[in-house]
Amino acid sequence: MRSPRLAALELRRFGRGRLPRAALAALLLLPLLYGALYLWSFWDPYGRLDRIPVALVNDDKGATAAGRKLTAGDDITEGLHESDTFEWHEVSAAEARAGVENGTYYLSLTMPSDFSERIASSSGDSPETGALQVRTNDANNYIVGQISRTVFSEVRSAASTRASRSFLDRIFISFSDIHGETVKAAEGADELEGGIGRAKKGAKDLADGLKDAEKGSGRLARGLKKLDTGAGDLEDGSRQVAEGTQALADKVHGAADRVRPFLRENGATIADTAALVADSAGTVREHLDAFVRTVPLAAAGTREAADTLDGVYARRCEAGQGAGPQDGTRPAVPDAACGDLKKARDAAADAARLTGDVDTVVRDYGGDVKSLDEDLATLQRQARALAKAAPHLSEDLDTAVAKVDALNKGAGRVAEGAKTLHTGLGTARTGADDLDTGIGTLRTGADDLDGGIHRLVDGSEELAGGLHDGADRIPDYDEKDRDLRTEVMSDPVRLASRDLHKAPNYGTGFAPYFIPLSLWVGAMVAYMVIPPLNRRALATGAPAWRIATAGWLPVAALGVLQTAALMSVLHWAVGLRMVHAAGTVAFLFLVTACFAAVVQWLNARFGAAGRILVLALLMLQLTSAGGTYPVQTSPGFFNAIHPFLPMSYVVEALRRLITGGGLDPVRQACVVLAAFTAGALALTALSARRKQVWTLDRLHPELTL
Repeated sequence: MRSPRLAALELRRFGRGRLPRAALAALLLLPLLYGALYLWSFWDPYGRLDRIPVALVNDDKGATAAGRKLTAGDDITEGLHESDTFEWHEVSAAEARAGVENGTYYLSLTMPSDFSERIASSSGDSPETGALQVRTNDANNYIVGQISRTVFSEVRSAASTRASRSFLDRIFISFSDIHGETVKAAEGADELEGGIGRAKKGAKDLADGLKDAEKGSGRLARGLKKLDTGAGDLEDGSRQVAEGTQALADKVHGAADRVRPFLRENGATIADTAALVADSAGTVREHLDAFVRTVPLAAAGTREAADTLDGVYARRCEAGQGAGPQDGTRPAVPDAACGDLKKARDAAADAARLTGDVDTVVRDYGGDVKSLDEDLATLQRQARALAKAAPHLSEDLDTAVAKVDALNKGAGRVAEGAKTLHTGLGTARTGADDLDTGIGTLRTGADDLDGGIHRLVDGSEELAGGLHDGADRIPDYDEKDRDLRTEVMSDPVRLASRDLHKAPNYGTGFAPYFIPLSLWVGAMVAYMVIPPLNRRALATGAPAWRIATAGWLPVAALGVLQTAALMSVLHWAVGLRMVHAAGTVAFLFLVTACFAAVVQWLNARFGAAGRILVLALLMLQLTSAGGTYPVQTSPGFFNAIHPFLPMSYVVEALRRLITGGGLDPVRQACVVLAAFTAGALALTALSARRKQVWTLDRLHPELTL
């Protein structure tokens, strides 16, 4: 008997009574109930989120930012009520906490009292982030908590964008304010540039004047140095003369009784001393002439330097001080060198007064100086005479004493005058040196000032130009521009999502997973009521391949009917839309034929234990097929067995047939399923050959189900 006829006889058994017919109907409807009910229950859960009760707590007290009232909590609350996400219940914080705990609410969203205040702080000195507080309870439902994270991320993003718009709007307004102030600063820099230009001319005049003053002070210092040196020599010589005449007088008056012997014994010494006095008096007279000639020159030079510095100071530092501009221009910029210039002017004035005093002394003491010269001449003559008469002093003691007294007196006057003159010239020299050094320092400072003002002129020009350029570059936005730019910057990156082959709902996305699951269950249950190997064919000794085919064809035919019923209900009742509807149904016919062959072999080869293996194989396929999460997210064991199980290929192919895309996975799946079908039938035929030989295990099986 041929295999199709044997298969038909096997199916005909189900029409011999009510119970067999009911069993056949159950076999046909079982995949429908299994697959359709699962997909119907999960069809579009995200489209019904508005039925999920969620607590909403708005404790926000508002805030003020940039003079405007900010109520971020109220704005978010209004937006949530207008959305289709969750069934919002506005409650207190305590009610929300208790509701999430006891399951009245799946979760809660709280806006704290300082929510708006923290958002407004972005424009202050201590910016803070506003925090939306979410409370979940996985004991109520884990999936709702996962969904809420996605929903509340969108809420947070919208709230952040709104807060950013307010903050950025204030920034763009500030840009306009900065633009206006920069324009004013550029105009001020232009005026500064003009004032610095006038200061530059004055600084050059100052440097030139100080250069002339430095030359005069140098000549004065050199002249007074020569005078001071001569006065020093004069003082030393006159002091020596005075000391000598004083010693001589003391000896004469202290030892009158012994003078004569002394004179007799020391006549040569006295003569030498007198000659020394005469020579010293001549030296003093020579320096007096140089002094008288130099003092007027020193007085005139210092006076000229003092007048020059006084004029420079008056022009630079006193002209126009304390008065506002009369011609509409800005006041002159104060000269930074005025302090040092005043010190130089005062030092020059002191030096002029000092040399003037010396000159006055010379002029007022002109008769005395002449008398001094005459006294020196007299002293010189007398010293010569004394030197000539010294050998004879002992014979004329009284005359010698009188001459010694006169000499001592004149020498003392000369020494005192020379000392006073040296002291005055030393002071004048020190003042002249200080004056020369100060003017030199001042000239260096004036040169630095001139160079610095030159650089300042360049810098002011650059500053003015830079400020004008900066004012041109600083944006000045009007209200329309601010709105446009604020919108872009508050949300600069938007997700341009494009789904190439979008599944319209959750159920469509999971259909490739649940449909083959239901067909496997259909084949598994079918072989619980239909034997995997036809007993009549086994008893008659039919060929093994015919016996295998006869046991496979009834379940494969039932699978075709199961597939037709399942896909009809899914399409017309549940709403499953397939890109390749005919291809999907034809592919599922191949799937059910493959599943029937695999389940048949397990039952034929292992008997009652095969039913357990069928269930175990189903579990392995469900966990490694990647029907829910990508298989790459599963542990390594499931990644390892994924390529070797038929349902892995079925799921991937159904995704392309239902939602669209390239059909290469479908072609690959067809080849793999055909190979599994042929292989399973071949193994079943081998098992049928073994079953044709009766053994004690078959007569008395260890396990029956």
